[in-house]
Order: sequence, then structure tokens, then C-alpha cells
Amino acid sequence: MKVYSLSGPSGTGKSTSALHFAYTKGIEGIIDDGLLIINGKRRAGTSAKFEKNTITAVRRAIFEDEAHRREVQAAIKDAKLSSVLIIGTSDKMTKKIAKQLQLGQIVHFYYVENIRSAREIQIARFIRQTKGQHVMPIPYEQVEQNFFKRLVRKGRAIFVGNLVKVGETTIVQPDFHYETLTIHKQVYRDVLQHIIGKSPIVAHVEKIQFNIASIPKISATLVLKGPIHYDVITELRGLQQEIVEAFQRTFELEPERIFLAVKGIKGAGAV
Repeated sequence: MKVYSLSGPSGTGKSTSALHFAYTKGIEGIIDDGLLIINGKRRAGTSAKFEKNTITAVRRAIFEDEAHRREVQAAIKDAKLSSVLIIGTSDKMTKKIAKQLQLGQIVHFYYVENIRSAREIQIARFIRQTKGQHVMPIPYEQVEQNFFKRLVRKGRAIFVGNLVKVGETTIVQPDFHYETLTIHKQVYRDVLQHIIGKSPIVAHVEKIQFNIASIPKISATLVLKGPIHYDVITELRGLQQEIVEAFQRTFELEPERIFLAVKGIKGAGAV
């Protein structure tokens, strides 16, 4: 059996990308958080996300429980897998899992930065920190919902190209995840107003709107200072970039969209 490792810090989107990654590499099985997943569906095991605290979740993920370990070992043998991808937070963790399950040496090591862009990782971390949401790379119907007191909902279907569906994800909030960061909408507004207020081309802001269901989307209506003796498009693009940099410094996140609309011009020579 060829054994592959995919590792990276918690909340960087490994589980979200695992199905697509395994399919493109021709890897038959996935071991993620205590589950054995084959063809996009749970074949055996119990997810660490069902645990009540982080200590038991880690022990579940590395197969410390003998019955759990034997169940997954038997399912791997029964499926006659020729390759498997082990997902963990570090090489040390994936090596531990390979040893526990007696899978042999890991032959290829991959890292989340190899399969996800910096922006995708940034977004995944932001959602984990502010929403406490975790992804399970199995269909909604296979998640035992009575284990969770909080959010359980369908994620998204995973396709390779536009034709081949390789699986689905489910979004959950494990009971052990209590540490989330709440950002009040006014904080986003204050940062935006501070940046726009410093701009030499802006007379005032007519309206600001935020959509923050997941990643902030910004819309602002501006009144510019006159007379206009500059390239308006170039200046507005520069202002957008300043907003991006401010959000990255403050929230470690780039807004999904920044739409700046000009309502009018105020000042000497303005019409």
C-alpha cells in the first residue's frame, strides 16, 4: 500500500480539499479525524468531531482506542486499498496514525500550502476563528447529528472539473470548540471609515454596507472632492488596495469584494 500524508495547522481547510486532492492523485482512501473515507463516503471509524473535549478528540483522531483502531484496520483490509491519504496537523501526527494502523511507511508528504492558495487558507482560518465551523468530508446523511448540540448543515458538493463528483462535505460545530472570536459589524465599519476618511479625494461617505455572513463584502457610496484633476479610476483602485491592506492587518483577512460607487463631486468647480 502507498501511504500519503497531508498535514497543516487546524482550521486551514485540509478536510475541505481532501476529496479533490485524493482523486487527482489517484488515492483510493482517506483517513481524517478517525474516519476511513472511500469514494467520498464514510466506510468505518468514528469522527473525532463527535468528542466532548479536545483531549478525547485528539485520542480519537490518532486511534488510541483499540476497538476503533481494529474496526478501521479491518475495513482497510476488506477494501483491499492500494493507497491511502492520512490527514493530520503535522508529519508527527500522520506518522503516528500510520504506525497505529500498521500501514507501513509514508512515502509522500504533502502540506496544505501545496494544495490551497494563501487566500483560501486565510479564509478557512477566519471562518474557524469567528464561526467555530469544522468540515467533515462526508455527506450530510452520514453525519450522526444527535452528537452535536449546535450547527450541522450541508456543505458543498466536490467536483473535479465540472463533470466528476467526488464527494460532499458537511459543516459542523463540535461541542469541544468553544473558543470563537466575535467581530461586531461596527468594527468593520470603523476600520473602513478610518481608511476612507484619510483619502485626499473623498469629501464624505454617503452610505456603507456590509455583508458578513461569511467573508466581508463591502459596498460604499462616496462623494469626491472637486475639482477633479486626477485619474478617478486609478485613485479608487488605490483606495481599494488601502482597504485590503487595512483588513489584512486588522483581521488577517482580505474582503471578498470591495465596491466603491461615486455619487457626486463636492467642491470648487464641481457640478
